[in-house]
Amino acid sequence: MKITISGKNIDVTPGLRQTVNEKLGKLDRYFTPDTQVNVTLSVEKERHKIEVTIPVKGRIIRSEQVSNDMYVSIDLVEEVIERQLRKYKNKIIDKKQSAENFQKAYVDNDYLENEEIRIVRTKKFDIKPMYPEDACVQMELLGHNFFVFMNADTDQVNVVYKRKGNTYGLIEPES
Repeated sequence: MKITISGKNIDVTPGLRQTVNEKLGKLDRYFTPDTQVNVTLSVEKERHKIEVTIPVKGRIIRSEQVSNDMYVSIDLVEEVIERQLRKYKNKIIDKKQSAENFQKAYVDNDYLENEEIRIVRTKKFDIKPMYPEDACVQMELLGHNFFVFMNADTDQVNVVYKRKGNTYGLIEPES
């Protein structure tokens, strides 16, 4: 694996670089040597965050972990990616067509954690035309962290969602 490490508001010391390479190096057993791994380390106040992105054919494997210690965040991100790889192996590798970034042992292994995604609840509701700001108010009133609505300006289905720092996001289809 080719690991690229960058830092935001943090100097990537040789110790940090070595720890990232050692921890993420454990993922070598899953990926081919030419697989690109992008790592971003950042510090904001007391939050030490690591973001790992691994683009593989047709998919992106990604994890982001935050703690009050960068070394703890690094440990957590490696565990999460490994769990994702075992749990979603059949979803990540579609009938060996996109297996070129993965080691043969990973592709051939049948993990016991291979759980199917199950939808356990379905909700139906009327979609009423409203403006995004009104949808945010409705979402708050319901106590949800997202809300689906018909945008009164565009007549398209949109989604508003809560973001960190008491801000909101809007998802709308491309025209």
